[in-house]
Amino acid sequence: MIYMYLISIEGGDGSGKGLATKVIADVLEKEFTFTSVEITGEPRRDHPLGRLAINSVRTKTMTPEGEAGLFAADRVDHSHGWILPRLEEGRVVVSERNVHSSLVYQGIVGKLGLEKVSHMNSAALVPDLCVWVDCDPDLALNRIRTGTLRAHSEKEEYFETSSLQKEIRDGYHSLLSGELEMPIPFDMGAVIGPVLNESSEEDFKNELRLRVRRFLNSHPNPINVKVEIVEQNLIRKLLIKSRGQTTLAGLGVKPNSNRDDWLNNKKPWQILRDAQKQHETKILNSEGINYPYVPKSVLSHSISSIVGTLSIIANADVGELRSAQGPIRAVSESHCHKIIRYLNEDLDWIHQHRSLIGRDTARNQIKEQILPFGYLSLAIWPLRKVIKSWIEKNPDTHIRFCIGQIVRSQRYPVEVNSCIQRIKILGYGKSSIKPPIDEQDLINWWQGKINP
Repeated sequence: MIYMYLISIEGGDGSGKGLATKVIADVLEKEFTFTSVEITGEPRRDHPLGRLAINSVRTKTMTPEGEAGLFAADRVDHSHGWILPRLEEGRVVVSERNVHSSLVYQGIVGKLGLEKVSHMNSAALVPDLCVWVDCDPDLALNRIRTGTLRAHSEKEEYFETSSLQKEIRDGYHSLLSGELEMPIPFDMGAVIGPVLNESSEEDFKNELRLRVRRFLNSHPNPINVKVEIVEQNLIRKLLIKSRGQTTLAGLGVKPNSNRDDWLNNKKPWQILRDAQKQHETKILNSEGINYPYVPKSVLSHSISSIVGTLSIIANADVGELRSAQGPIRAVSESHCHKIIRYLNEDLDWIHQHRSLIGRDTARNQIKEQILPFGYLSLAIWPLRKVIKSWIEKNPDTHIRFCIGQIVRSQRYPVEVNSCIQRIKILGYGKSSIKPPIDEQDLINWWQGKINP
């Protein structure tokens, strides 16, 4: 599972940060399922705070503390005004320079000290990953002076002396190698490197791709965003987007029309029970057919994610479906194809349409009778593993009691509250009823006890 990260690219002037930023952004866009990849940099040349910081370096009219303060002010504003809102929408942000630049340039080279600079920047976001690009200073300066970098950047370099660049390189080595202790809170992020940029460009690119893939495939938890907040934002976005979508044409398929009353006059526990029964019956009664790739429970990540997303969007091919799921609920492309095939050919839960012209991939639309389970799977997602475990441990207890017992155990307060917030977004499932506002309301909703 992939989350939302702030990835910073660090290194001396002329080391290849700009190229590294482009390579990493390309990997993120092509190989992973972030809703989008946003590229930025610091200091911001298009923002008043960033320009003040740049001018302070140009003019040398401020004290080292004042100069560092301007960079910190630009970074904090950038963090909370631009970067964080994008992370909370399920995007990934790649920043050419971030806080480690200040720690090196002002803290080490400028001799202000790491603790002082760290304190100035303590309100800024913490890069989840710092990619350390390294290059011999003389080679880097030669690239700058010959125009090989200048032509691709609006940035004016202010540290173009060999001796100073060697100090900067030594500063990065001291800080990012672990020789110096990374100050709090910036010790929370990961560092990869040094990625040496002194041979061929292709070797440099390949090493960057390898390192970034390895980090992402390790699935570290994001530092700056709560996963549930991102998930709720994605659901809101899908609901807004779905209003302007159309259903499949030419199939005689009616649009999903009962979204306000998505419970379809059923109780939530009944919807889950019936969906699981259909699934189990199909698996057990399929003579000679083996489903090794199909999970046993409809509350599994793949089935819940796919059916839940399709319940909101009118129709989608696999690529669009995975993008709509975002990095939170994304299912691998190959597994997504397998589950879609099972839902279509075996369970008959979705309509599928393939264009007769060209090579368009099949488009999928959830059937009306399955929409209640799709919405329900999104509503109870934070508790799906807990519910699944409860069902396995209590085979003789009626499923209508599971939410009540889970809530009263007081072991999952965060997950319970998240379910309540999700129902507020998705709707109660009955237009005449207000969404639940507390734990008891959630229990009553699950059991179908609330009346208009």
